Amino acid sequence: MRNILLLLFSLAGGLTLSGITANVYRLIAKTKPETRAATYTYYGVMLLAGPSVLVDNSTRSFRKKECSRTAYGFALGLAAYWSFMLGAILVEIAI
Repeated sequence: MRNILLLLFSLAGGLTLSGITANVYRLIAKTKPETRAATYTYYGVMLLAGPSVLVDNSTRSFRKKECSRTAYGFALGLAAYWSFMLGAILVEIAI
């Protein structure tokens, strides 16, 4: 039971970290990075914000009927795994 709770906590923590990072970046940054430093910063932020952005973009595409259910499921699975890995790192740092 402890392992299942740790898995769920890691998944939720990673998705929360991703959402907070994505929203703070959207508030601060311009739409497109223009300099090399801004591009590298964008890539660094996307390492943390990636799962939230991926879920948002894939859900938007799925609702517009631009992708299949299989592609949408793959994107959600990838985002879940990415969130879990971020959350596992977060839990490891906290412990």
